[in-house]
Amino acid sequence: MAKKVYTDYFFDEPAYNTHDGGYIPLVTPKVEPQPLAIPPLLKPDRQTDTDDYYTVTAQESETQFLPGKKTKTWGYNAGFLGQTIVFRNGKQTHIDLENKLPELTTFHWHGLNVPGPITDGGCHAPVYPGETNHIDFKVHQPAATTWLHAHPCPSTATQVWKGLATMVIIKDDVEDQLPLPRNYGVDDIPLVLQDREFHDDNQFDYRADYDPDGVQGHTALVNGTVNPYFDVTTQRVRLRILDGSNRREWRLHFNDDLEFAQVASDGGTLPAPVYMTKVMMTCAERDEIVVDFGQYQPGDEVTLMTDDTPLCRFRIKSFVPDDTKLPEHLVDIPDETPTPDLPVRTITMDGMDDEVALDGKKFDMSRIDARQKVGDVGIWEIRNTNSTENGMVHPFHVHGTQFRVLARNDGPVYPNEHGLKDTVGVNPGETVRIKVKFELTGVYMYHCHIIEHEDGGMMAQIESYDPQHPQTYHLMDMDTLRNAFAKEQGIKPEDVWMPGM
Repeated sequence: MAKKVYTDYFFDEPAYNTHDGGYIPLVTPKVEPQPLAIPPLLKPDRQTDTDDYYTVTAQESETQFLPGKKTKTWGYNAGFLGQTIVFRNGKQTHIDLENKLPELTTFHWHGLNVPGPITDGGCHAPVYPGETNHIDFKVHQPAATTWLHAHPCPSTATQVWKGLATMVIIKDDVEDQLPLPRNYGVDDIPLVLQDREFHDDNQFDYRADYDPDGVQGHTALVNGTVNPYFDVTTQRVRLRILDGSNRREWRLHFNDDLEFAQVASDGGTLPAPVYMTKVMMTCAERDEIVVDFGQYQPGDEVTLMTDDTPLCRFRIKSFVPDDTKLPEHLVDIPDETPTPDLPVRTITMDGMDDEVALDGKKFDMSRIDARQKVGDVGIWEIRNTNSTENGMVHPFHVHGTQFRVLARNDGPVYPNEHGLKDTVGVNPGETVRIKVKFELTGVYMYHCHIIEHEDGGMMAQIESYDPQHPQTYHLMDMDTLRNAFAKEQGIKPEDVWMPGM
């Protein structure tokens, strides 16, 4: 049977961010092409057959993005973004979280199934300047591309804009057996897609750029590289793509409509490859694609685009022919039965600009909005109440789990949504049904991942509870957070700038 090749972006065109009144188009800067930066792998402090030990440091630095003065940036064990962290399914993992920044931060493991709220690293797990916190957890999920980013509500957007985000790769025995490229930095390439605005002396100025519907910039960055190229030395290349932007959607395609195969999404490998020439990513989503460059000759160049803007040029070099084909079936994903008599949870994503809310309410760090028993399989219906004429896509994210997307408006899901997800874009006026199970106890946030929207209150909390072992959680509150920022900044609490709140 001939394979199906998809040639559209799936999402509703009237909702593309290009229609926003505050949309900022990308402009390719007039600088010489630069080799794509490949973040180094973070070396463990030590390893055994059963345990891994790491130190992850949030630090200040300077980064040379453009000619002239370096930009002041933050990163994890790096000047900007961070070193890529690799975990192994089944291993006990021990991490020292070191804060060398001038203000408090948190370390959120986006996409990892870990206990909440402290290990998960949301707003309830601050690490103060000069201090080191320690976490331990067992990696218990399939191979996937996840990520780490700051999450100190309501300053998540500011800290991510400065650079606090890095890729986290999970490996397992099942994915090891698949015929996928896996030589990191050679044919297994991370692509962290972001945009930034550069001001005087090439500096970031988040406050000047602030937009409650999401901060954007004119310059695209790929792994922190402006105008990058990558030298292709193997016929097949896996691209691990992360939309690490505060707001921007990426509508990806090659300049000559080269076909590629998506093999994984947020939570890991898809049941089967999905062949396409275009894919759209909303904030925080991850897509892994395999590209076959076999039709090109040394000296050719193929460009990855978003809309009409070039992102990364792939320069074809000599490579050994490779006739490896992807199998029609990749992995089995358990399809668990919903817990009987469990009511459907309905969630509304409301508003735009400063008026964003979940279920008509603004986020309160000390309020638990919902409860679901650990191990229960629940059906959630997520509705975007924005107008279909001038609303926007809201990417819905749940901490501490990977869910299944069941339906869009009672119809089929997109072809590349049949795997595990932790973030799903919801079109204006649309209801997306998902199946959610928490395997661990804790308090977890769920929210829009346009980061300014979550900072602005489009967020809520759910407790995954075990009735046999009830727990009490010490939750962060806004006064404590504001007072901490005021002390660090040497100002009065009432003068602390907390956009969106």
